Amino acid sequence: MLVRRTAMEYDPKNWSAETVTNLRSLAHDLSNAIENVMQASYLLGHTHLDDQSKKWLALIDDAAREAARINREIREILRSQES
Repeated sequence: MLVRRTAMEYDPKNWSAETVTNLRSLAHDLSNAIENVMQASYLLGHTHLDDQSKKWLALIDDAAREAARINREIREILRSQES
């Protein structure tokens, strides 16, 4: 059974500075990619779509929002490393 952890359950104190730097870079790049998907989803939402296309758009939008939420948690973990 997969158990999800929240950002506060991770202890990054033992992570090397190189690991933290690499994770910050990846989180930044992921944010940029997610933002592009969310912008495209928003723009598509303002066009005339058939019902099936609207369902696909909702799926894409929901997935992008979940990815953004996960990325915020990753960034929260990384910010806790600065303390």
